[in-house]
Amino acid sequence: VAKSNTPFETDTELNKDMQTIDKSALSMSQREAETHQANLQHLCRLCGGSFKTDPYKRSHPVHGPVDDETQALLRKKEKKATSWPDLLAKVFKTDVKGDIDTIHPTKFCHQCWTVVQKKLNNSPCEMFLPRKSPVEWHPHSPSCDVCDASFRGVKRKKKVLNLQMNKKLRMVSRGPRKKRQIRNPKQVNQKNLVKMITSCKKIHLTTKILAVDYPADFVKSISCQICEHILADPVETTCKHLFCRACILKCLKIMGSYCPACRYPCFPTDLVSPVKSFLNILNSLSVRCPVKDCLEEVCLGKYY
Repeated sequence: VAKSNTPFETDTELNKDMQTIDKSALSMSQREAETHQANLQHLCRLCGGSFKTDPYKRSHPVHGPVDDETQALLRKKEKKATSWPDLLAKVFKTDVKGDIDTIHPTKFCHQCWTVVQKKLNNSPCEMFLPRKSPVEWHPHSPSCDVCDASFRGVKRKKKVLNLQMNKKLRMVSRGPRKKRQIRNPKQVNQKNLVKMITSCKKIHLTTKILAVDYPADFVKSISCQICEHILADPVETTCKHLFCRACILKCLKIMGSYCPACRYPCFPTDLVSPVKSFLNILNSLSVRCPVKDCLEEVCLGKYY
């Protein structure tokens, strides 16, 4: 006669099954976490870009001392920072000291490294920093962007290439089209906001009082890129943009440490006086007296 299973034996078998399921789930979760961490090693901590786009696969550690080339440049410029966390915090406004390896990439790309070098050299840089907040990194989850992008990266790239090819074919078949200048409402609002911050209408001179009808490009070159008035006590940024000293200092204080024209990192200590030849041209410009019915003309240098 076969013996029936007792409740105790049934519970024991159930517990064994549950333990097997738990171990399997734990093992899968651990594998996913390891895969996630491996995917992070291919991404830049600062911009989120993939190292695979660099033909030389260059990358630099986020933590630890700076490399020899950067160290030599820091000594030349008499900068105090000697570690990457301090330098990245200054240039990118990103704190990497509290990073967790399972959440954050541990390296940054060579493009971001180049931005650091150009910043230290006070050289203009064509690569601008992100307009929005820095890249945010999150723990692994079922809807993980890091793992999803890594899995579909090749397919996504092919799709982009096909779209570009289709666009070229359409352009060839239809012929050249007239360019339309589309103004982004956000950019317009940003520009108006910056003008409101400076509020220098009563103290700076408008370009309308120039005694000579100069070409538009020349007028733009002697105008502040914030208030659009004639430059007053002009200063130059590392990205070679010109502003009234009062205007740029107000913007840096309220809007943040970046150039209002191109959003390249900019600090009050970076501002320098333009070359003397430019100042001579600026001061020699003839302007009409802004007082109504006064027709007298004077040099801008004498007016101030």
